[in-house]
Amino acid sequence: MANPYRSREGLSARPVANSEEFQVRIDPVEGDLDDEILGLHKQVSQLKNVAQEIGTEARLQNDILSDLQRLVSNAEAGVRSGMRRLNRTVAHQKSNQILQVIIFGLVCFTLVYLWSKHSGR
Repeated sequence: MANPYRSREGLSARPVANSEEFQVRIDPVEGDLDDEILGLHKQVSQLKNVAQEIGTEARLQNDILSDLQRLVSNAEAGVRSGMRRLNRTVAHQKSNQILQVIIFGLVCFTLVYLWSKHSGR
């Protein structure tokens, strides 16, 4: 193995200090440059298509997240409204219960009073 970075078509890539960069060296003696350029063009085209698909998917997911946020906001508003109505109903029921106890007490007192008057004769 003479050169680990050398391809059999004459194209070789060598890593550089920065991991996001690389150097390409084309050996014009061992390979057809037109084939190498076409191969690179195809790879770049594939990468472009992948990048476009990633962009489309990102936009789609952003739309889904926006819809989800809107639905959660609507649900939150509905829950708040329901809790307000429930609190009003509970407060109203408590006042009704107190009123019912007072009326029950008055009715009982009146019945006991009338019974004592009636049985006293």
